[in-house]
Amino acid sequence: MFEVQVHSEGSKKFVSIVIMFFGDYYCDICHLFDKDKKQYHCEGCGICRIGPKEQFEHCAKCNLCLPLSFRGNHKCIENVSRQDCPICLEDIHTSRVGARVLPCGHLLHSPCYEDMLKQGYRCPLCMRSVLDMSQYWRRLDEEVAQTPMPSEYQNMTVNILCNDCSKRSTVPFHVLGMKCEICKSYNTTQEGKLLSQSATP
Repeated sequence: MFEVQVHSEGSKKFVSIVIMFFGDYYCDICHLFDKDKKQYHCEGCGICRIGPKEQFEHCAKCNLCLPLSFRGNHKCIENVSRQDCPICLEDIHTSRVGARVLPCGHLLHSPCYEDMLKQGYRCPLCMRSVLDMSQYWRRLDEEVAQTPMPSEYQNMTVNILCNDCSKRSTVPFHVLGMKCEICKSYNTTQEGKLLSQSATP
């Protein structure tokens, strides 16, 4: 954009043209002016994204631009980007705050993800582990082995649902945690009452 300015000095008039730049980048669809951040307009998202474009690909099912490293390597959840962040309840799709894709496929704002890790290790929506917990599970194995249950509970079992593999199993009851027999995770939920050993199948 430019502006024409007229100056007078005595009987003489001078015309000057002042050129004004609103930004290095302009999108004529979003009508967005901005500094150069390698932006590109994504037709799928319907908005401009920070690139560079060559490093991202739009996932039609998730309705989201993802790094190329996620190609074939992420769990798709339909229109996941149109959901609000479950931590702060703010919009994710048009947010200027970066988002984190969890292994389960759900999205959190990156700062919300960091805050969540201070409190726990599970997705607030589906309860699956968001980190590799195998080292912690091994430590918990040792603690369980070193902490025998009182005699009245030693033959008790319990039905559990594993939040990580979504499988059900019947396992020995322990106050420190119940381990999934299928994936060996302690991220489990007790279902129903305690069962005596004789009541197990």
